[in-house]
Amino acid sequence: MTLSSLQIKPLTPAQLNAVVELDRHCLGGMWSLDGYQRELESPNSELLVITPERGAIAPRPLLGLGCFWAILEEAHITLLMIHPDYQGQGLGQWLLGVLLAQAVARGLERATLEVREGNRSAIALYQKFGFQAIGRRPGYYGATGEDALIFWLNGLHQPGFTLELSAWHYQHQHRLAQQGWQVDSPLPIHSLKIPSGENQPRIHPQI
Repeated sequence: MTLSSLQIKPLTPAQLNAVVELDRHCLGGMWSLDGYQRELESPNSELLVITPERGAIAPRPLLGLGCFWAILEEAHITLLMIHPDYQGQGLGQWLLGVLLAQAVARGLERATLEVREGNRSAIALYQKFGFQAIGRRPGYYGATGEDALIFWLNGLHQPGFTLELSAWHYQHQHRLAQQGWQVDSPLPIHSLKIPSGENQPRIHPQI
């Protein structure tokens, strides 16, 4: 089987139109071009995209995007989206893992996000990484009146979490290969020293 090469890299100005198109397919046009431009210019925003490697033949320039805001010691994850044509292949899990690794590289200590109460697949994904529901925002999604669940993950700055992410990344590469994807995006925390004797990982990439 021939593998298609993908990478996760920071969003660039040249990709703004493509990311607005991706937003339209995934979220119905939630953020505008100006909104993404402001995020790109903010030093507190981290925007990562899944894109084919340079020279690779692919039907779409962007397959996914993730974003978090760095607020004090917290990574507030605002976006995590995969194009509908590529969902269910492990790309969302890959992107979330790299987002969290980038939060670790920034020295952040915890992560938080909101998710629709009925979005079971997203909730299952977050729980794989150790997120726990700590509250809800009633009627947060105005279009449907659905509640948002607030999820929280502590301990990003602990060496054990670095170990978990590194183990997850190695194993998840094999799952992506089974789906036909070859990935080339090393974790930004790969050079951090991990002491021995840490607790067993909470992340379950094989699920």
